[in-house]
Amino acid sequence: MDRARATGAERHAPLPGDELVAADVVMDRAFDLPAPPDEVWPWLVQLGKRRAGWYLPGSVERLVPRSRRALRRIEPRWLDHEVGDVIPDWGGSDATFTLAAIEEPRTLVYTSRRGRTDLTWCLHLAPIGTTGTRVHLRLRLGPVRHQRLAGTVGGAFDALTIIGLAAGLRERVGR
Repeated sequence: MDRARATGAERHAPLPGDELVAADVVMDRAFDLPAPPDEVWPWLVQLGKRRAGWYLPGSVERLVPRSRRALRRIEPRWLDHEVGDVIPDWGGSDATFTLAAIEEPRTLVYTSRRGRTDLTWCLHLAPIGTTGTRVHLRLRLGPVRHQRLAGTVGGAFDALTIIGLAAGLRERVGR
């Protein structure tokens, strides 16, 4: 789980979208990529079901049906992304994300509602020198009835998802 651990400073730093949900549960993840933000940006913009997919490393994607594998290239048609765009998600037929804010090449903020819980998902890029990027992801949930369960089980699922995303992105960026 350390491969996607946010620092204390990252967990306490305000991010765009924090004001959109009064969160009971907050999950911060972060990882480094060996490419500058302007090279990482298009990979994040095209994320999503019925778009470029959700990136996983090749070793895991081999276990996924070919039709469900994520793209391994930048697809120009997915790069035109505007506030209000709705992106389907894997959480069920009505599970979606709506783009709430975009600041190229630094920040994407999505909102969603799952049952009675609102959420925001912020993807924030920061340069590491001239050749790297720190990707900080924050998921905020509220209201949450079973906060401890969401924090532990949901947190473990979130961490595994982000570890897979980080590994998949490392294989794709900077090639």
